[in-house]
Amino acid sequence: MRLKTILNKSCKFKSFVFKGARFNEQTDTIIINVMPRGNAKAICSQCGTSAPGYDICTEPRFFGFIPFWGFHVCFEYRMRRVECPNCRKIVVEKIPWADGKNHLTHYYCKYLADWAKEISWKGVAERFRTSWQTVRKAVESVVEFGLENRDITNVEALGVDEIQWQKGHKYLTLVYQIDCGYRRLLWVGQERTQKTLLRFFYEFKKKDKEFAERIKFVCSDMWKAYLKVIAKKLPDSIHILDRFHIMQKFGIAMDKVRASEAKRLKEEGKEPVLVKSRWCFLKRKSNLTGKQEFKLNELLQMNLRSVKAYLLKEQFQKFWEYNSPIWAGKYLDAWCEKTMHSRIEPMMDIAKMLRCHHELILNFFRAKKQYNSGIVEGLNRKINLTVRKSFGFRSFKIIETALYHQLGELPEPQFPHEFW
Repeated sequence: MRLKTILNKSCKFKSFVFKGARFNEQTDTIIINVMPRGNAKAICSQCGTSAPGYDICTEPRFFGFIPFWGFHVCFEYRMRRVECPNCRKIVVEKIPWADGKNHLTHYYCKYLADWAKEISWKGVAERFRTSWQTVRKAVESVVEFGLENRDITNVEALGVDEIQWQKGHKYLTLVYQIDCGYRRLLWVGQERTQKTLLRFFYEFKKKDKEFAERIKFVCSDMWKAYLKVIAKKLPDSIHILDRFHIMQKFGIAMDKVRASEAKRLKEEGKEPVLVKSRWCFLKRKSNLTGKQEFKLNELLQMNLRSVKAYLLKEQFQKFWEYNSPIWAGKYLDAWCEKTMHSRIEPMMDIAKMLRCHHELILNFFRAKKQYNSGIVEGLNRKINLTVRKSFGFRSFKIIETALYHQLGELPEPQFPHEFW
């Protein structure tokens, strides 16, 4: 079976044929000549209609194809210009294997992008003896196709969060779709300001005017910039402050109480009973080791502020067991009142915070406990793995492309033959 026969079976280009192939020994490249059929008209790249030919380029253009047998492969084709009656100007024809001035075929872009999901871009470039820039262009091409063709009409629940991606307090604002059974990254923005999140709603409104009206649930942390924008743009949705970030605040407060009391005991010359007790207070009981459990039981017999703070934290865990927002609200009010009389400042700060966001916290129960930012934190974990796999990213454009590629669940170009 000849090479052009294999190509005709795997790559079917209407109005074009493979005429033959030759081998360039200097570059170790298989060059495949592509020709238009004799009776086929060229297609205008602007409006997509067939148009009479104007002239043919004297110099051929080369398009990278999937390498095989350890050799580079490329298509050789002389581009035609057409005189389009609709556009009323002379333009370059549209070809089915590449877009615009891109020198990589759709097949090669998809092939490199598939590998780029599994290993780092540098690893893909080394494996296929190409450049990192070529891999970047391939991934960008696939991501652009996916963003243009993705469906956002099924989005009803959003998760908003931020991650630090570079040193120096450089953050990314991330917006996810967290509907049951369909979770993906919708948007990436630079920084974590009000303007950043407002830009998300502006861009999606341009694509779909009714996008905001379909959103029923939103999960976020207590960052003021996000709270203000969500209240403004999604006033009718149920805004949920999730369990994960609230309990994270408890951990920070608990650690402050323990550290300050350990310092006080040391200054007073008393026995350092709180040494190596940090994780005894921060871990769940089910996750404690044998030594930690024994240490905690000893500490619970002592009259310490750390023990009081720990008991308050454990009592608050019962709040999440409620199903009714009314009864959950009553328990929350009672707990806050009790904590305000404890005179433990870090825990009192927690009580003030819970009172301030009382209704948003109870939305967790109004949403039937179906949505929380634990889903978002799981997706953030995948983002951290993506960043670590590539040993960091230098520019926002690159990390944006990489994150859409890994977590966007974007539609990809479909071909008659799938290359392994």
